[in-house]
Amino acid sequence: MNIESDLEYLIKRLDPEIEIPTDLTQRWRLYRSLVNVKMPGEMPPDYMKKENQLLQTIAENKGLVDFHDLKEKEHGIYLWQGDITALKIDAIVNAANSQMLGCFCPCHGCIDNAIHTFAGVGLRNACAGIMRRQGHLEQTGSAKITSGYNLPARYVIHTVGPIIADAVQEKDRRALRACYLSSMALAEQYELESVAFCCISTGEFHFPNHLAAEIAVETVREYQKSGNLKVVFNVFKDLDRQIYEGLLGERQ
Repeated sequence: MNIESDLEYLIKRLDPEIEIPTDLTQRWRLYRSLVNVKMPGEMPPDYMKKENQLLQTIAENKGLVDFHDLKEKEHGIYLWQGDITALKIDAIVNAANSQMLGCFCPCHGCIDNAIHTFAGVGLRNACAGIMRRQGHLEQTGSAKITSGYNLPARYVIHTVGPIIADAVQEKDRRALRACYLSSMALAEQYELESVAFCCISTGEFHFPNHLAAEIAVETVREYQKSGNLKVVFNVFKDLDRQIYEGLLGERQ
């Protein structure tokens, strides 16, 4: 397939009047921006087919990482630094917001934006269906599951972490713990064997990185005492890798 021409086709379907850049990087950013701001709504089959082909090709080109190739840090727990949208695993966990429709800010650097971008518009439509049936905003600490669409992960588990405006309160600790518990319970409900967590709430929601990692590791270790779910802590920043390496070197 020709990525340049496919991007041109998709951009024209999203906005027939917009001027299309000749530079491939700028063309991709324009397509991504249009997808990011697109409200939920079904697209014609020809668009969906072309988008699916494009996103699956991009995933292959950036190099997929198979969960089974990761090295276990301790029983049932793995640490991996990299792009979560390139991880081939049963499920990845998305740090969603309470609207649970993905990030609408064009090309924003949050994980919610990346997951929705590389999954394709089908993911936002699926989330919109869940929210329409639910009839209210997603509660902090709860979790929902969708297909992974064009991601290498089979499923995406969406959870809403606590937002920290000042000092972390006990209710915030409980809410973050609930994010991990809800997500793992949902994964086991769907009989999944593996799940990858991002660093929930530590980005735009401002939960302190080290404390968030402590809660994550403690919660997963406790949960695994009565389950067989394999958990990957996915980090992107060197800081978070160093924090988790330190915590996973400790034994309770």
